[in-house]
Amino acid sequence: MPVSSASLERSGTNQSFSADPKRLKNLFQRQKEHHLTVRQSTAAERKAKIQRIRDGIRARRQDIRDALYADFQKAPEEADLTEVKAVMDEASFAIKHIDSWMASESASTPPLLMGTSSEIRYEPKGVVLIISPWNYPFNLTLGPLIAAIAAGNSVIVKPSEYTPHSSRVMREMIEELFDEREVALVEGAVETSQALLDLPFDHIYFTGSPEVGKIVMRAAAEHLSSVTLELGGKSPAIVDATADVDDAAAKIAWGKFTNTGQTCIAPDYALVHESRHDAFLKRITHYISEYYGQTDEQRRTTPDYARLVNEKHFSRVQSLLTDAVQSGATVITGGQTDADAQYIAPTVLSDIPSESRIMDEEIFGPILPVVPFSDLNSAIDRINEKPNPLALYLFTRDEAAEHSILSRTHAGGTCINEVLLHYMNPHIPFGGNGHSGIGMGHGKYAFREFSHARSVLRRSYGSKLMRYIYPPYGSLSRRMIDAALKYL
Repeated sequence: MPVSSASLERSGTNQSFSADPKRLKNLFQRQKEHHLTVRQSTAAERKAKIQRIRDGIRARRQDIRDALYADFQKAPEEADLTEVKAVMDEASFAIKHIDSWMASESASTPPLLMGTSSEIRYEPKGVVLIISPWNYPFNLTLGPLIAAIAAGNSVIVKPSEYTPHSSRVMREMIEELFDEREVALVEGAVETSQALLDLPFDHIYFTGSPEVGKIVMRAAAEHLSSVTLELGGKSPAIVDATADVDDAAAKIAWGKFTNTGQTCIAPDYALVHESRHDAFLKRITHYISEYYGQTDEQRRTTPDYARLVNEKHFSRVQSLLTDAVQSGATVITGGQTDADAQYIAPTVLSDIPSESRIMDEEIFGPILPVVPFSDLNSAIDRINEKPNPLALYLFTRDEAAEHSILSRTHAGGTCINEVLLHYMNPHIPFGGNGHSGIGMGHGKYAFREFSHARSVLRRSYGSKLMRYIYPPYGSLSRRMIDAALKYL
């Protein structure tokens, strides 16, 4: 990562500080000392905090659009759908359900514990750290923040330095809305993240690459901090022999090229049955033209197609494309690049050699390799050769194929005859599996990531019952133990 200035100018009544280790430690300590007050906050108080975020986003909607355009030319409509609406929905869902999430859950009592009752209380973990990525800076920063607040935590947020305009808007908003002893946002580059990871947070929520996720996990281990890791991987899209090819092509083109492919759950590559391969290439080329323009000039100038976030990321994605073409891959559509504009055209490849880097590394850009397969077993084998993906997409009309894919592969989440939409449902968990992540986000699942499930057992009557199995052991205790074991 490039190193940028770590200087922070705090406004209003907040204390000015720079993101050096001593001052970060001081901020952490002040949150730690104040946390007893935060952890006792009521559901109403937590709702009010989340409502402040909703109101802040509504008031700054145009600022958010402008920041996302300045950072990577994201279209305002795409900014509204993937950033503003996503966070507003998460906030509304949390406000609606906090009371039930915070409520204690009763638990059953086994016969041996007759006279007791048990419950589970969800308590805040304490002072937590959220390290968020650049690809959806508002969504992937404020979404976890809402869950952390709902669970009653104090929070330090570190957004990516790759999207400085977005980070600045969020910092200004959080400074305006919160006492920094409860919520604070710290800007800075890699040295700031390293200084934060040296602190004994009670939980760390990280979204980013598996490589950096390992660094975060090692740092958390030093303090026995729990972690949530939202990572990535090579998410496949399978189009089998029974699929509606036109529907699959339209959806995969949208899912792949939204945000210029800089989406952790974007289809990374497509496995298409050989009987549908040529038709799929034709239809996805059609939809790219429909979405972004017939010619390269139209695609360069459309307001609906974003840019890669910076020169470093552009160079990485371009090198994957160059390596694939030099290895023998065929460019079906796209392939044009412009380093000055950090532009790579929406690109589809076929005939890709298996040894190409693009078939091994996560692309995270606007290039879709399309690989034919002859039978479902070979497609499953190809998926299982790689680490578990964050998402898997299957287009089929065959229930047996659906069952086979679900029972014989691993993935963080799966859509059947759709892409991306599982992320948009707050009632289901979102997260990875193994290489693609640890833990879950969204709704009550994110609330529980930021909570400790505390077991509570109460004795109501029969306080002397258990004494019959205390030492010294005699015939009565042996009979009671034998009876208990008999019914297990």
